[in-house]
Amino acid sequence: MAVKWVFFDVGSTLTDESACEAARIADTVRGSDVTEDEFDRLYRAFCARNLDGYNLARERFGLAKARWRTDLERLYPGAAEMLARMSEKFRLGVIANQSPGLRERLDELGIGRFFAVVAGSGDVGAAKPSPEIFRHALALAECDAREAVMAGDRLDRDIAPAQALGMRTVWVRQEYGALGNAALLPQPPDVICRSVAELTPEMLSGGNGIL
Repeated sequence: MAVKWVFFDVGSTLTDESACEAARIADTVRGSDVTEDEFDRLYRAFCARNLDGYNLARERFGLAKARWRTDLERLYPGAAEMLARMSEKFRLGVIANQSPGLRERLDELGIGRFFAVVAGSGDVGAAKPSPEIFRHALALAECDAREAVMAGDRLDRDIAPAQALGMRTVWVRQEYGALGNAALLPQPPDVICRSVAELTPEMLSGGNGIL
């Protein structure tokens, strides 16, 4: 079936969260005898196994969860231009683990106009990797999973659950998500990009894509 809808994750897919991650690690280890480098190494090791690196590292060291600095999030260069190109060919949506008010934050970032469907975990009441948030978004879009693509940075939260529902997938290898191991999945992602700005409509509908 031809692709009709493309759904995007937000954090580390459309928005650069590298400064947020650095601040969170610094805040997590502050006052402990764990260094930022030690935490980062364990974080990365868990990510390489397609696991929740931050929380598992935090639990291993016995550290409390630090708050997330949303004020440090920035749109990736080229992300808005990519969305503009994609919106000429497909309908676009968002499936993301985000606090309530995601639609408003997307508007503040200047990209809300591109999305006909926005399913944020804080608003929906279900979070990835649960299939419920994916099903919710597909129902809003009135779209069969086989006609949809999920693009995200996390193999465990974006790619694997979307594949299980029959969606096609784009792995955007950015930040900690880039450390994941696609060989651990039942099947590889349909498309792999080194940055979200690389994604083009042709990758999803051309001869070298996933038509």
